[in-house]
Amino acid sequence: MINFRYHVVSLTAVFLALAIGLVVGTAALNGPVADSLRENVNGLRKDNSLMRQSVNDMQKQLETEEDFIGEMAPLVLTGKLTSRRVVVLTLPSGRDQTEGVVKMLRTAGADVTGRVTVQDKFVNPDSNNNLLELAVTAARPNSAPTANLPGNGHGVETSSALLANVLLERPAGSPTVSEADRRSVLQKYAEAGYLTPEDRITGAAEAVVLVTGQPYVDKDSAKKDESVVKVAEQFDRAGAVVVAGMGSTGGNLVAVVRGDPVLSQTISTVDNANTVQGQLVTSLALAEQLTGKKAGQYGVGDNAASRLPKLPE
Repeated sequence: MINFRYHVVSLTAVFLALAIGLVVGTAALNGPVADSLRENVNGLRKDNSLMRQSVNDMQKQLETEEDFIGEMAPLVLTGKLTSRRVVVLTLPSGRDQTEGVVKMLRTAGADVTGRVTVQDKFVNPDSNNNLLELAVTAARPNSAPTANLPGNGHGVETSSALLANVLLERPAGSPTVSEADRRSVLQKYAEAGYLTPEDRITGAAEAVVLVTGQPYVDKDSAKKDESVVKVAEQFDRAGAVVVAGMGSTGGNLVAVVRGDPVLSQTISTVDNANTVQGQLVTSLALAEQLTGKKAGQYGVGDNAASRLPKLPE
């Protein structure tokens, strides 16, 4: 029969073994294993510090390069767009790069007749009927031609055609839109929350720069991206167009234009307009459109023809 003393001795042996194990294990860790772990941790810390320094160096290099491009811009752009009238239309995803694009246009001598920001509501599928009604009734100006407005029931397309009519100059022989009607149309769209004029429109432009960015990613993304293309198509029918974008994949406007054999013949694109380099190239691409009557696809994407238009010798 196992007595109480036997249990005490057994438990004592177990606890003694655990204590010996802890002492031995601690001693082992305090030896080569601990030294190895310390070396690994120190190595990782050093690698992390080096990578952080590398990122900082690259960021400084990028900033230096952009500063250099900014300083070179007057030498490259001066006179390229002198007295050319340009309206800047910012699509919802392009707000961050608009100021840089406008700065380069003015450096090139362009007369920026105005800046208009399109709101997300404009390309929302739920706005279709309201946009259609606004274009054919409420906002229709007396002096702007409406016979060429699309009659397919697409609100964004019809409203874009009307806005192109009033923001861009009409072909020779066509009625001239009065300043009062131009202001009235923009005011009605602004009051309805579809766009925001950033400053006073000073007259009809001969070209438009569409500033855009990445495609939509929500549940209505396909319809919204299609509407963005409709905006570009209607302004392309009325005047010279350069799309100043960010990236050239994923179905954004730059990618769609470059992938369309018809649009790519008349619409120029720049896929890095979020950088100083791309903003400078946007002005060069517009000059090529207006003086050479030629469209080109520029930037750093795989589907770009070159980084910038060929400068005259």
